[in-house]
Amino acid sequence: MNIKDINKLIESAKKARLNAYTPYSKFKVGAAILLKNGKIVTGANIENVSFGLTNCAERTAIFKLISEGYDPKEVIGFSVIGQTKEPISPCGACRQVMSEFFSKDLEVVLANLDGKYLVTTLKDLLPYSFEEIEDER
Repeated sequence: MNIKDINKLIESAKKARLNAYTPYSKFKVGAAILLKNGKIVTGANIENVSFGLTNCAERTAIFKLISEGYDPKEVIGFSVIGQTKEPISPCGACRQVMSEFFSKDLEVVLANLDGKYLVTTLKDLLPYSFEEIEDER
């Protein structure tokens, strides 16, 4: 990705963050996915009083991407943003879901609201992801 794509992803994630539903933690997170054709799919975290039913921004964006019929092979970038001291990073569950749908070489932009960001890859975020296992029977 180039700097224009990175900035577009960060701004889209920042805007998506405004739609977060966080009455319990007050911790809003936004995510954005960039496709080869320039389309961006976004997501925000959505909490529930039963915290285990809460959905992170990253998974919201991924599930939206899939449910709206986009091909995960067309994804060229992913970003996540939150109000943290350093660039925010996806939780383990989100990293595993990301590895289900995207290339290990996918560029992932971790950002905060102060303008700090880090570009990494899915492979670096989750080097030992669960892989599909063949049935041994």
